[in-house]
Amino acid sequence: MLKERLFSLLPEGRPSRLLVAAIGLGIIVGLIVAALEVLIIEVVLESVLHWPLPLQVVAPLVGLTATTMLLRTLGRGCSPSTSEEYITAFHARSPTVPLGPVPARLLGGFMTIGLGGAVGLEGPSIYVGSAAGLAVQKRLDRFLGKDSARMLLTAGAAAGVSALFQAPATGLIFALESPYRDDVAHRALLPSLIASAASFLTFVSMPFVERQSVWGFAFQNDLGAGELVGAVAIGVGAGFGGRGFAWATRRAKALAARSSHWTMTIAGGVVLGVLAYLSNLVFDEPLTLGPGFAVVEWLDTQPGIALIVFLFFFRAAATLSTVAAGGVGGLFIPLAVQGVLLGSIVGNGLENLGWGTDGVIWPLLGLAAFLAAGYRTPIAAVMFVAESSRGAAVVPALVAAAVSQLVAGSSSVSPAQRVERLGHLEGRFALPLTAALTTDVMTVPSDATISEFVWVHAIGRRQRVMPVVDGSDYLGLCSIDDVASIDRESWEQQSVSDIVANDVPSAHPSWTLRDAVAAMDSAGTDVLAVVDHTGGFIGVVYESEIVKLGEILDETEGR
Repeated sequence: MLKERLFSLLPEGRPSRLLVAAIGLGIIVGLIVAALEVLIIEVVLESVLHWPLPLQVVAPLVGLTATTMLLRTLGRGCSPSTSEEYITAFHARSPTVPLGPVPARLLGGFMTIGLGGAVGLEGPSIYVGSAAGLAVQKRLDRFLGKDSARMLLTAGAAAGVSALFQAPATGLIFALESPYRDDVAHRALLPSLIASAASFLTFVSMPFVERQSVWGFAFQNDLGAGELVGAVAIGVGAGFGGRGFAWATRRAKALAARSSHWTMTIAGGVVLGVLAYLSNLVFDEPLTLGPGFAVVEWLDTQPGIALIVFLFFFRAAATLSTVAAGGVGGLFIPLAVQGVLLGSIVGNGLENLGWGTDGVIWPLLGLAAFLAAGYRTPIAAVMFVAESSRGAAVVPALVAAAVSQLVAGSSSVSPAQRVERLGHLEGRFALPLTAALTTDVMTVPSDATISEFVWVHAIGRRQRVMPVVDGSDYLGLCSIDDVASIDRESWEQQSVSDIVANDVPSAHPSWTLRDAVAAMDSAGTDVLAVVDHTGGFIGVVYESEIVKLGEILDETEGR
């Protein structure tokens, strides 16, 4: 029974070869992430944080400007997306992460994060891990089994997170959990586990890497009712906070998409510079620069609750400005930092009310709750806390993460996430409408006589229903059934415009097959015209073609 259950988690084909490939992938990703960590965080960013204040204020603008130039030139106009590319590729029918933009995005992450952008290195780490996974799969395609592309894509992402945070279980679960809001990619479990472990061991074995938790939390604490009450309060706050952060992130990306790249780059750099100056003025150090690891050290100074609230909003503004300006980086660490600050705010408030306890637990609970709410990854968030605290805060972290999920609803910082895995037919209906689109279609002009429609178009071309098009403008559908109501003597006098059905819905190229089938069903037709946003005719979708597509997919997927 146990053997059968383990094998059910493996992909079809050659699982042993896939697991060996996962080991090699983990080693490769571990080496790359170790190099990125040392160069970007320990060398460049650490140097920037010791520069004079005027240079620190200017550094983010320089980094974002260089990033924009890299993406526009070396990347040939590619987007700044990193971890989002992994989720998008995961849901593609044929997963792919093009290698062309990889250098531009990695160098963009180097400039964005190294010079003070308020995003995390986990984005480039996940991106390079997933790209490496698909590169390995492409090299070994004939030796690996079915679904190996998606398996190694996920394993590479797990390896990236595992190495960066020195938390192999967190890397494993995050890669499995992040593609969905309410589900996990269970089929990739064992390859991802192997790659995550190999990446972690490779990373910590590097002589230039210091093995430690990126957050530095370490405590022993007797947990009681106070911690559970605090966990509920933090969960509620993180739920609303995560929902608001997700909304603001989407708005920032939408603003960047419809604005000039250079306008957003300059504006974002200026805002980051101002925030760095104000941060140094208020907190005696520019805590808005970089991913935010310095926030934990600052909290050790036991600042007042008002200062923590100020920093909460300063950090949020810095991250959103970096995103809007097209900076390259991830949102895992920024969400975690917001959670650490929220937990400290709630913890200070509860302690002022007499709930005395070790204050280190509150930032950890906030981290779990805010990360769970913002990225919809509650299991990974709790596991991260478990690995950071050696299990001491697992129970209240579970409570905080669960409450934050309930309050946050369906919001997420990742628009590419799906709610859950689709079934066989649901997956087919989720295909784009263009998969069954026919563009080489005979049309009939509106001024053609009914006689011409019947003898030339319907009978001559064996078509019962035809789209009526003048120039490029779609007017409706004309059916042979509609001719029955017209006297035969009038066929030469009346035109197609007299019988065209313009009440039948038309489709758009952005529709899915599900949308098309629903529209056909409601209109009682087996033909649907497809038009662009101006009403220009593109083609048609036939119900019979959707059926044929399903039959072809059944045959190809069975091999």
